[in-house]
Amino acid sequence: MRRSALLKFFLVVLFPFLLITCTSQKELGSREKPIQFALVPGQDSAVLMENGKLLEKWILEKSGLHVRMQVPVSYVAVVEAIGSQRVDVAILNTFGYVLAHDKYGAQAKLIGVNRGISEYWGQIITADPGIKSVNDLQGKKFAYVDPASTSGYILPAKLFKDQNIKLGDTVFAGKHDSVVMMVYQGRVDAGATYHTPSEDGIPQDARRLVKSQFPDVYEKVRIVQKTESIPSDPVVFRKDFPADLSARLIAALKSFPSTPEGAKALKNLYHLEGFKDCSDKDYEKARKILLEMSQQVQEPAK
Repeated sequence: MRRSALLKFFLVVLFPFLLITCTSQKELGSREKPIQFALVPGQDSAVLMENGKLLEKWILEKSGLHVRMQVPVSYVAVVEAIGSQRVDVAILNTFGYVLAHDKYGAQAKLIGVNRGISEYWGQIITADPGIKSVNDLQGKKFAYVDPASTSGYILPAKLFKDQNIKLGDTVFAGKHDSVVMMVYQGRVDAGATYHTPSEDGIPQDARRLVKSQFPDVYEKVRIVQKTESIPSDPVVFRKDFPADLSARLIAALKSFPSTPEGAKALKNLYHLEGFKDCSDKDYEKARKILLEMSQQVQEPAK
């Protein structure tokens, strides 16, 4: 009886503890304990995961590190996952990075590059022929992306504040392509999304995300105005992420667009051609804008 009781105690109490201990001692980046890599959910999650899996495979081949790609449900969810160390590395939007750095000590190590530039803009779009300028948005129904989206909320909100534009009803669509769809379908009068310059005369802003579904989107949905620019999205590492693993990941990420498949995948992910080194200093301009807006922008109605 006594032996039976001791065995039961071991199985119920000690054995699970030993399993947890063994698991926790697995090396980060191993098959048993992969690096958790998050992709900020700026567009269709299926598109992000499909191309993220190609990046996952590339990192393993080039660095020997196992990573697990994930697409959290919102921009802020990525930030909080970094803070709780449920995410180790993320391609994060600019505003999200500033939050993750200031709140949780995360560090930007790489910044996205597209045609030699590392900045992007917000843009105001509409399908309403009566809207010629942002002044015509007074009292209009408007779609933002996400409360933590730099180009899809922060920058346009600053633009409206600076020009004393008072919108009507506002909604958060969640993703850039969703905003474009709402504008295209006339469910809102206008919306805010990201803007990147045209390439060879072909628009490359957020409207391209729905072109396969709506071939006439470039003709029907117009750009009313761009916002000021802001630094491109960074690759962010959580606080205390091992330096040796960071170096191996950075090398793999930089080499990802060296093949046609990698270049296409990176373009599909965040319309980037590559990465270059950066530091938190590159985001000081963004931090100043965000600090100003946190004090002065009134939260839109939801």
